[in-house]
Amino acid sequence: MPSAVKTLRIIQIALLVSMGMYVLVGELVGPRVSNGRPTLFYALSALSIMTIGVILVVRRTLVLHSEATLRTRSDDLPTLGRWKNGYLVTYALSEALALFGLIVRLAGFSLSEAITFYLPGFVLMLFFRPQPPSRTLTGA
Repeated sequence: MPSAVKTLRIIQIALLVSMGMYVLVGELVGPRVSNGRPTLFYALSALSIMTIGVILVVRRTLVLHSEATLRTRSDDLPTLGRWKNGYLVTYALSEALALFGLIVRLAGFSLSEAITFYLPGFVLMLFFRPQPPSRTLTGA
């Protein structure tokens, strides 16, 4: 379990750094004049809301369910795999939100409009940091 948590933390940090790089690339390469089409912004906004919903479903079905099992059977490798995969999917979807911000910025929108995509991805990535299941939560 400790190696799985360490691996997930390394991945999380790498993806957080890449989100910062998206902002930097968007500012260096993005257009200086705001000329984005509202349809793209609205479409990506709707897709972002759906992505956040999927993140919450993945957390509930893969991560939280697996954590409950791992509290009592920490040596269950298939459950540990589902737990890790749940975190990886959560991180990938959070990264997608930041990528939407880069797309919006490169499409001609301002940084203040792109930040509405960057920020949720970054916050979700930080909020869902990997933590090993604790036996003390079940009273064992």
